[in-house]
Amino acid sequence: MRFGVLGPVLVGGVEVAAPRQRALLAMLVLDAGRIVGHDQLIGGLYTEPPSGAANAVQSQISRLRKTVPGLVIEHHPAGYRLVADPSEVDWILCAELLGAGRGAQALALWRGPALADVEAPFADAARRRLEEVFVSCVVSGGSTHDLRALLAQHPLREDVRAALMRALHRDGRQTEALEVFAQGRELLAGELGVDPSPVLAAAHLEVLRAEAPHRGVPAQLTSFVGRDEDLRRVVKWLQENRLVTLIGPGGTGKTRLAVEVGHREPGEVAFVDLSATTDVARALLDGVGVREAGLLPAGAVGVEERLIAALASRNALLIVDNCEHVVDEAARVLGAVLARCPDVRVLATSREPLGITGESLSPVAALDDDAAVRLFLDRAQAVKPGFTADHDVIADVCRRLDGIALAIELAAARVRSLPLGEITARLDDRFRLLSRGSRTAAPRHRTLHAVVEWSWDLLTETERDLAARFTVFHGSAGLQAAVDVTSSDVDTLTSLVDKSLIEVTGDRYRMLDTIRAFCSTHAPDLADRHARWFLDLAQAAEPHLRAHDQVEWLRGLAQDHDNLVAAVGWATANDVDLALELVAALATYYWCRGLRTEAAQQADAVLRACGETVPRGREQEYALCLLIAWPVATGDQTARIRQADALLATFDAPPRYPIMTMMWGMALGAPEDESEIWHRRNRLLGDDPWSIALALVGDGLVKRMEGDPAAGAELLRQGAAAFGQAGDRWGAALAFNQLGEIALAAGDNAGALAHVERARQLLDELGATEDTAEAVVGRGHAKLAAGDAEGAKADFDLALTLARRAGAQVVQAGAHLGLAELARLAGDHVLAGAECDQAWALTPGGWYGPDEMRCHIALERGRIAKTAGSAEQARAHFEEALRRAVKQRNLLTETAVRAELDALAAP
Repeated sequence: MRFGVLGPVLVGGVEVAAPRQRALLAMLVLDAGRIVGHDQLIGGLYTEPPSGAANAVQSQISRLRKTVPGLVIEHHPAGYRLVADPSEVDWILCAELLGAGRGAQALALWRGPALADVEAPFADAARRRLEEVFVSCVVSGGSTHDLRALLAQHPLREDVRAALMRALHRDGRQTEALEVFAQGRELLAGELGVDPSPVLAAAHLEVLRAEAPHRGVPAQLTSFVGRDEDLRRVVKWLQENRLVTLIGPGGTGKTRLAVEVGHREPGEVAFVDLSATTDVARALLDGVGVREAGLLPAGAVGVEERLIAALASRNALLIVDNCEHVVDEAARVLGAVLARCPDVRVLATSREPLGITGESLSPVAALDDDAAVRLFLDRAQAVKPGFTADHDVIADVCRRLDGIALAIELAAARVRSLPLGEITARLDDRFRLLSRGSRTAAPRHRTLHAVVEWSWDLLTETERDLAARFTVFHGSAGLQAAVDVTSSDVDTLTSLVDKSLIEVTGDRYRMLDTIRAFCSTHAPDLADRHARWFLDLAQAAEPHLRAHDQVEWLRGLAQDHDNLVAAVGWATANDVDLALELVAALATYYWCRGLRTEAAQQADAVLRACGETVPRGREQEYALCLLIAWPVATGDQTARIRQADALLATFDAPPRYPIMTMMWGMALGAPEDESEIWHRRNRLLGDDPWSIALALVGDGLVKRMEGDPAAGAELLRQGAAAFGQAGDRWGAALAFNQLGEIALAAGDNAGALAHVERARQLLDELGATEDTAEAVVGRGHAKLAAGDAEGAKADFDLALTLARRAGAQVVQAGAHLGLAELARLAGDHVLAGAECDQAWALTPGGWYGPDEMRCHIALERGRIAKTAGSAEQARAHFEEALRRAVKQRNLLTETAVRAELDALAAP
C-alpha cells in the first residue's frame, strides 16, 4: 500500500475525503513506523482541543481503518503507529533517493505542493520542512524548466541559481547561463548588498571555462530518463580512472548513457562509433579530427602512430561506441593510446569487457520499476499526448520486457495504434510486436529481434549451443545445474556472462526473458534431463529439511523454485512416474515453506494425469500425492482419502518420506486407541528423531481433543523440544501454536501470546507465508482475549493479506472468523454475520477440509445469534457445530458447544 504526502494526501492511490481523517493520516504518514503520541495528535488536529479529544482521535482512527481496507494502524499505550514499509511512503523514499544522489527520481515522486489538501495546526510547519526537501530535489535532479520555475519563487536562493546555470551549460546554452549569473549578481547587490557566494561564483567559473570542442557527439531528440544514478557514477569514475567500459545486453541504453556523459563533459570530447568498421585506428583518427599525415617525420605514416601523435599532448575524452564486434582490435589500439597519451581518457561501450589492465566496468543493467515507468510514459506521451495509465500496469509491462530501455521505448511507441491492454496481451510474441522502430536508428536498433540477433551473431558455435541449451532453466540456475544439465563447461558459461547473454548475481545465473525467447528457437529438448536433475536435487535435500541445516537447504531449494515447478509441470504432461517422484520428493519442501495449496494443486494435476491406475512401483508416491491433493481434489474427496488409506494398509515399514505419516494423520484425523488405524499409524512411524518428535506432538493433539489439556500440553512441550533437537523449526512451530491454543482456553493470555509469537518467529525463519499467516491469526485471538481489540484487528487484517498472497483459503477463512468475533463483541451483528459468510465460502478450498473450520463457523454463528437475541437460530447453529465436533471426535470443541447449548436451555 502506497502512502503519499508529496501533493494531496493519498493512501493506496485513493484520496481520503474526510478532512480530519485526512489530516490524521498525514500526521501518521509523516512519522510512519514510529509511535505518534496522543498529545501530538491532538495538538496537530485541534487549535482548541474539545473535551474528550482522545476519544475523538480514537474514533477518527476507527473510521480511517474502515475507509481504507487493509490499512494497519497499531495502538500503543503511548499513541498510534502506522505500519508501513519505508519504500511505500513517498517522503521517506524521496529522502532516500535524494541521499543516494538520485534527485530526478526523487523529484518524480512530487505530485504538487506537499500536504496540498490538509488544513490543520500541524500542517504549515510540516509543509515548510517538506518544501526544503522539494528544493533539494529540484537542485539535484530538476530540468531547466523546473529550475527556472523554482528560481522565480526563490530569486535570492543562490543554490537554485547555480543549479540552473549548470543545467543551461550542460544543454550548451552558455550565454543564457551567464545571463542568469548577471541577473543574480545585480539582485543580490540591490536587495542584500552582497556579492555572489562561492557556490554561485564557482558555477560562473565553470561556464566561462567550458569552450572545449565536442566532436561527433550525437544530439538527442528525446529526454534522458532513468539513468541518473548511472550517469553520476560514470562521471565520477572518469575523474578517477582513465578507462571505463559500459557493458550490458543490447538495448539497455549503453550508447544513450555514453552520449549523455559526453554532453556533460566540460573538456574536449570525441565520439567514435565502431559498429560499421573493422579498422579501429582509422575510425579513431577520423573521430578526433585528423585525416592527413604531417604530424610525424617523413616515413612515419602508420595510422596508429598518427593517432597517438594527435592525442599525445591533448586532454580529451574518447567515447568509443560498439566495441563488441572488434573487441580484440579495439583493446589493442585503445591500450596503446592509454599507454602513450597520459591525458586521454576512454569511455567505451561493449557487450563484453575489453580486458585492458586498469579497465573499470560499469554494468548498464535493467531499469528499475520507477525509472522504467517514467521512460514508458515519456515516450508514450510523445506519440500520444495526454496518454495516462495505471502505474502498476505499466510496471508489469516493463518487467516483462526485462527493463530493457529499447524494448520499453518500442512498446511505448505502439500506444499510438494499440490499447495498452492489447500490448500487454501480445508480449508473449514480443519480437513481432516490437518490430517497428525509428527509421533513423541503426538497423540493429530498429527492432528488438535485431538487437538480440546482433549479439547472437557475435557468438562462437560453442557459445550459441550453450545459450540455446540454457533456455531450459526457469528463473535462474546454480553453477552445477548449468554445467550438468547443458553438458557444457564453466569457461563457456563465463564467456556468455562476459558477452552479456547471461547475467550472474551472487552464485546464480539467469538469462533475460527477451534473450531467452530468441535463444529458445535454437534449443534442443532438454526438459527430461532438466526434470531428472532437479529430482535428484530434491531427493538429496529432503533429509536435510528435517534437520539443523533446514533453513540453508530451504533457501537453496527456494532459489530453484521456478525450476522445480517447471520440472513437475513438464513431467505431469510427459512422464507420470517422474511426476509422482518429484511431487513426493518435494512434499517436505512445500510443507516447510508453507506452500501447501500450491503443492495440493500440483499433486491433483499429477493424479488426474495418472487416471484410475496406480503406476506399478510408485505406490508410495501415489499415496503421498493422494494425501497432498485431497483438499483441492476434483471429484469425491472422501474416496481419495479411502484410496490413500487402502494403499497405506499395504505398507509394512515406515515410508521413504516421513512427511507422509504426518499428512496421513491430517487427512484421516485422530485414531482411536488400539484401533486398526492406530496400530497402522504406529507401524508406519519411523524411529528417527524427527518421527519421534512428530509422534509426541500428534499424541499431544489427540489428548487435547479428548479433553485432557494438561496431558496434551506436556506432550506438546516434549514434542517442541524434540523438534528443536532434530532441527525442524516447522514442527516446533506446530507444537507452540497448539500450546498457545491450550493457554488461551485456560485464560492464560500472556502465555498464549508468548507461544504463538514464538511459533511465528520460527515460521518467519523458514519464509513460510501460509503458516506465518495462520500464526498471526492465533496471535490475533490471543490479543483479543487480552482485551486488545485494536491489536487483534491489525493481526486479522495482516493475516488476510499474507494468506491472500499465498492463496491459502483456509487461513483467510480463519482470519474472517476472527473478524467476525471482533465484530460480535463490538455489537455489529450484521458485519459479524457477513464475516462468517466469507469464512464459509472460503472453507472448501482449505487444507484441513470443511468440517473443522465449518464447526467453528457454526459455533460463532450461534454466538452471534445468541448475542442478537435469537435463541432459536442460536440453537440451530450450535447443534450443527455439535454434529461436526462429534464427527471429528474433537471432545474439546464438543465440550464448548455443549456449554453453549446448556446456557441457552438455562432459565
